[in-house]
Amino acid sequence: MTQLCVETVTGNYCTWRGQRLYYVQAGTPQSPHPPLLLVHGFGASTDHWRKTIAGLQDEFEIWAIDLLGFGRSAKPNWSYSGDLWRDQLHDFITDVIRRPVILVGNSLGGYVSLCVAAQRPESACGLVLLNSAGPFSDSEPTPPPSPWQTLLRQSLRTLFQQDWVSYLIFQYTRRRSTIRKTLRKVYVDQTAVTDQLVEDIYRPSCDRGAAQVFAAVFRTPQGEFVDTLLQDLSHPLLLLWGDGDPWMNVAQRSARFRQHYPQLQEYFLSAGHCPHDEIPDRVNQHLRDWVVTLSSPCREQLS
Repeated sequence: MTQLCVETVTGNYCTWRGQRLYYVQAGTPQSPHPPLLLVHGFGASTDHWRKTIAGLQDEFEIWAIDLLGFGRSAKPNWSYSGDLWRDQLHDFITDVIRRPVILVGNSLGGYVSLCVAAQRPESACGLVLLNSAGPFSDSEPTPPPSPWQTLLRQSLRTLFQQDWVSYLIFQYTRRRSTIRKTLRKVYVDQTAVTDQLVEDIYRPSCDRGAAQVFAAVFRTPQGEFVDTLLQDLSHPLLLLWGDGDPWMNVAQRSARFRQHYPQLQEYFLSAGHCPHDEIPDRVNQHLRDWVVTLSSPCREQLS
């Protein structure tokens, strides 16, 4: 496998709603193809895309951004939701990039990217989802819970919403050893779980406000259903699945995406939850091949 140069690209800051946002710009602004905007998953950052940037920057204009509350972006004590991050990305595309983009999102970043493409369609001209998160409304029916199960769930929900409980959970999950153990569960190739990767995820957890963001995300209301968003989507869609992902039933989610958006393209890859970091060469090739075949160049300026 080709070894990519994976040095961290130096980024910049902009201000959004009074908060500092960190972003990275790389690549070729005069590329005939639309810019790519890379959106990370929960607990990750622009650092998680370094292999994607290294592999594609000679051919494409590439942007990556830290969602508010993550990475090097500010971590205010706000209420976090898909709508908040959708608006962050939409405004960043409109005010900073100033051209419609191909959104490329992993996990939580995939769900947020779908929200942008479906609900703010003028900001996008294509969408790539890698093991994307988000609820479907047509989940498999389950038997109704018994009264004691309902009471237990309500009690646990109340408990986990207590600040001291979420703080203790945060302190445990942010430990380097816990981060490494979690990554090894969701990466098929264990050699991809490097010290640098662990440090990239650990470092933002030391920022002021990180614990409050962690607690706030637990209280995030459920966003719009994925199938509802797909009904409003009109852009080309590429799905890339790491089929060794232990956190989601890839085959089941793939079938639901195809049911609600049959015109999509998709590929199944031998990787876990984060295929762009685990097998970057394969993912970069699929991205490259798909982007260059898009029929609409989508280069118009946003007003």
